[in-house]
Amino acid sequence: MAIDPTHPVPPQFPRIAGRDQIPAHVPEALIRSCNIPFGPEFLAAPHAFMADMHAHYPPVFYEVNDFGNSWQLIKHADAMFMLRHPEYFSNEGATPFPRDPDDYFYFIPIEIDPPDHRKYRAILDPVFSPQAVLALQDKIRALANELIDEFIDRGECEYTTAFGRPLPVSVFLDLMGLPQEKRDTFVDWAMQLLHSQDRAAMASAMSAISSYLKEVIAEKTVTPDDRVISRIVHATVDDRPMTPPEIFGFVIFLFIGGLDTVFATLNNIWLWLANNPARCRELIAEPENIDNQVEELLRVWTVTFSGRMLAQDCELHGVKMKKGDRVTSLLPVCNYDPDVFPNPKDTDFHRRRKPVLAFAGGAHSCMGAHLARLEIKIALQEWLRRIPEFSLKPGAAIEYRPGGVVGPEAVPLVW
Repeated sequence: MAIDPTHPVPPQFPRIAGRDQIPAHVPEALIRSCNIPFGPEFLAAPHAFMADMHAHYPPVFYEVNDFGNSWQLIKHADAMFMLRHPEYFSNEGATPFPRDPDDYFYFIPIEIDPPDHRKYRAILDPVFSPQAVLALQDKIRALANELIDEFIDRGECEYTTAFGRPLPVSVFLDLMGLPQEKRDTFVDWAMQLLHSQDRAAMASAMSAISSYLKEVIAEKTVTPDDRVISRIVHATVDDRPMTPPEIFGFVIFLFIGGLDTVFATLNNIWLWLANNPARCRELIAEPENIDNQVEELLRVWTVTFSGRMLAQDCELHGVKMKKGDRVTSLLPVCNYDPDVFPNPKDTDFHRRRKPVLAFAGGAHSCMGAHLARLEIKIALQEWLRRIPEFSLKPGAAIEYRPGGVVGPEAVPLVW
């Protein structure tokens, strides 16, 4: 859908939720309530729940719940089609975060469809390219070891706060040009925004983030540096300076997107490793296979979903979806598609490589994918080199919070 990023206008898409707001064109036989990501059955074991969906749900179904109704796609090929065809599946209005209609902005570049999307993404290509990311590996490795130094002799740690969160978030804050001492505050804001089911609480978090980032943008405008926020502030699009709404929408999108996904992925991986010591030994025994190991772990522990709005009518598997319908690809479920990944519940480090949707795909694939892969790779290498045997702390209760990023809230470990 054509929009003008320089003059953002709230999209006129009504919020549809509940059984009394099911569109007339939705067949009764396709209506479901799987309650991802906040149902108790899902939260008891999210990835096991999603891995089982191919046996119990049709390829396309219509999810109905109190938070929002939408079509759901669970097949890998359908997700790829959605991600690669913005002429059908638009990103305008697909991001659920609350915004002040009197001070509206688009999340850039995620809410900008091609071809304009590429203009914004090109601004940060030099920062997140494979070559640029590879240049960070020594710094990331040093940070991983500094963190391990702080707790290794204690024989235990709460993984999330001791390692899983500070490793990727610290790297991210350094790239952005944001202060490390506010790391926990930033994460608290992001968690409230991403995991609260209370729209008032989400709005409060958005307000706090917005106020802070507007101050940072004003500072970088006067005092530029070589970090990401400053690059955005001083960038041009179509040979013109970006407008304040463009700058703010770009900065806040990166801020929100960079604080949760990698550490949620690490939490999932380390919880699995703690419960599967033989797989730790397998990882250690094949250091040359680390890239395949990372890719398989990303497949099994994908943490996010991808939503769109239909820009025109579309039919998949004989299901007729209408312009204006919301559509979500359940990416973790798609990565368990048995038609693409034989025996998908098995974690096979020698699996034949096929596209994994951990970072979505198409024009809107995650800008930080190369960095995330490197962080996970180094985290595995350095942790297993220094702490090759560890387990979940006896009596630990693993809990998951509802939200658009799926991972355990705490992972207490002992060794």
